Amino acid sequence: MSGVLASVDMRTQLAGHNRLELLLFRLDGNQLFGINVFKVQEVIQCPQLTQIPDSHRVVRGVANMRGRTVTVMDLGMAIGREGVKNPREHYVVVTEYNQHVQGFLVGGVDRIVNMNWGEILPPPKGIGNDNYLTAVTRVDGELVEIIDVEKVLAEVIGWAGDVSPEFVDQSARGNDERLPVVLVADDSTVARNQIKRTLEQLGVECVLVKDGKEALNMLKSWADNEETITLDEKLFMVISDIEMPEMDGYTFTTEVRKDPRLCDLHILLHTSLSGVFNNAMVQKVGANDFIAKFQPDVLAGAVLKRLKFWQDTRVV
Repeated sequence: MSGVLASVDMRTQLAGHNRLELLLFRLDGNQLFGINVFKVQEVIQCPQLTQIPDSHRVVRGVANMRGRTVTVMDLGMAIGREGVKNPREHYVVVTEYNQHVQGFLVGGVDRIVNMNWGEILPPPKGIGNDNYLTAVTRVDGELVEIIDVEKVLAEVIGWAGDVSPEFVDQSARGNDERLPVVLVADDSTVARNQIKRTLEQLGVECVLVKDGKEALNMLKSWADNEETITLDEKLFMVISDIEMPEMDGYTFTTEVRKDPRLCDLHILLHTSLSGVFNNAMVQKVGANDFIAKFQPDVLAGAVLKRLKFWQDTRVV
């Protein structure tokens, strides 16, 4: 138990310093892929799988793992590559995303590497919007592709996109006054679209950026040009992912708090990471709150609560 706690403490410290650990693995060839170790619960030889009739084509079956039933997906097949022929000869990476546990069938696991988020870069421009990459990096000169797992899960499992009527009724629609926007930072195309759809149902506009560095630069640019409108009038909150290329959400929040022009901004961390690590980090970096992805009503509730506070305290 002491070893587990030490590992958790070490990884929490990594997260607070714009660092992460990547589990490197391969699918059906030599190409290396990576996944944040924060998301990984364990890696095991693929157990006996029970097939589920009429399940999604990438679901190879379910398995009993440590007393729980876990869906096992063929990750290679999910991103358009050839699926594995004999699952029992491969490995399952058991992960937790968006409060759901699932296993991803992979060809082989390579190693864990400790990196800086600054070394994790956005995918190259020009590869189109239908790709499954959320970031790329290099390890020992070898290209590592980081898969947009949220996109995979959205396609396989689906996601609830509609906000409940009681939240829509509280929305900003019909307000004669032009409201400020919400700045949204997330490296996943699917996540950005999910947030945008939720905000649109509330009558709230948003500006979308792909990572913390881009968000910070935009905020500083807005602050530099506060000639006719203050930042508080332009923006009433920021919604930021935690895992992002170049600058993660924790570091982004820390940098915002350092700038006296930005330090009072309301920052909501919106994350698929397990809540085990987040409470301490939210307090450490000075974020106002965090919520887990992706529950439209939970996000809507947080946005409306902040909007009401902003409206009540605004000086007319």
